Amino acid sequence: MEENSILRKLEGLRHKFEEIGQQITDPAVIGDMKRYISLNKEYRELEPLVEAYDKFKNILSNIDSSREILSSEKDEEMRDMAKMELESLTQQQAELEEEIKVLLLPADPQDSKNAVLEIRAGTGGDEASIFAGDLYRMYIKYIEAKGWKYEVSSISEGSSGGYKEIVLSVTGKGVYGILKYESGVHRVQRVPQTETQGRVHTSAATVAVLPEAEEFDIDLRTEDIRKDTFCASGPGGQSVNTTYSAIRLTHIPSGIVVQCQDQKSQLKNYDKAFAELRTRLYNLEYQKYIDEISQKRKTMVSTGDRSAKIRTYNYQQGRVTDHRINLTLYNLSAIIDGDIQEIIDKLQLAENAERLKAASQE
Repeated sequence: MEENSILRKLEGLRHKFEEIGQQITDPAVIGDMKRYISLNKEYRELEPLVEAYDKFKNILSNIDSSREILSSEKDEEMRDMAKMELESLTQQQAELEEEIKVLLLPADPQDSKNAVLEIRAGTGGDEASIFAGDLYRMYIKYIEAKGWKYEVSSISEGSSGGYKEIVLSVTGKGVYGILKYESGVHRVQRVPQTETQGRVHTSAATVAVLPEAEEFDIDLRTEDIRKDTFCASGPGGQSVNTTYSAIRLTHIPSGIVVQCQDQKSQLKNYDKAFAELRTRLYNLEYQKYIDEISQKRKTMVSTGDRSAKIRTYNYQQGRVTDHRINLTLYNLSAIIDGDIQEIIDKLQLAENAERLKAASQE
């Protein structure tokens, strides 16, 4: 029976969970920071499965009790109560089995990471920069509603408002696993502020969400990096254009360039630029992983693909359409104000459905 198969898998994982729990209290493991961090991460990832296992066993036990009452009880009122209880428990079992199937799917190891969120104006001139600013505010409101933290590392303002480019790091629980669905081209259809004839224009901005590389993820040698300092420009107080606090790092083997200028301290800018460079190098390999998945099944994630049009925001109709799942919502003002959870939830459901389908065919 399928329930026995699920129980066997969950029992094995519970045993592993208990073993890891013992290991992370071992002084030898605590002294090996890389191993300790890895085991702690695995322990946290197994917790939902262990909780599901306990709940599943409890439901199966209650089902057995209800069936026993039905087979031995003569009192009709008690039998009716047992029937109702059995129906409810059977429904709960079916729902929990589906949840467990999703939990048992191999997790993307990047999902628990923090993220680098990058927004760039695309086609559309000044209006594209203004739209990039709208997307930035949308994400900031969403980030704040989730209780996450963010820091801007690089910013280039548009000539008529908004941003030509803005890069920020986002920290919190499972940030990348949630924000990764936002990667791709976002398109806006509206009458620009600069339009005198009232004509609707189409502009675009690209969003890239990258899993933030941790210290142990990649070996980045300082001798492979060229460091340049320059005066910060734009917002930043009295020190702007007077001190060489801004940092530009070039990774010579790959040619990747990052810069940070939002701090007055050169050292702080260097640390943030170094972390971003590590992330971008890490994501060269991660992109191969995404490409490999895409060849096997449909995926809702388009990390790094700047040609993938994922969403349209139509202001005349108050409409937002996500093209990956043919989802159209008529609450544009709420969405642009940061209420994007419904879209992300539906994208996650579609992604899980594809993963379950692929797993059943293997």
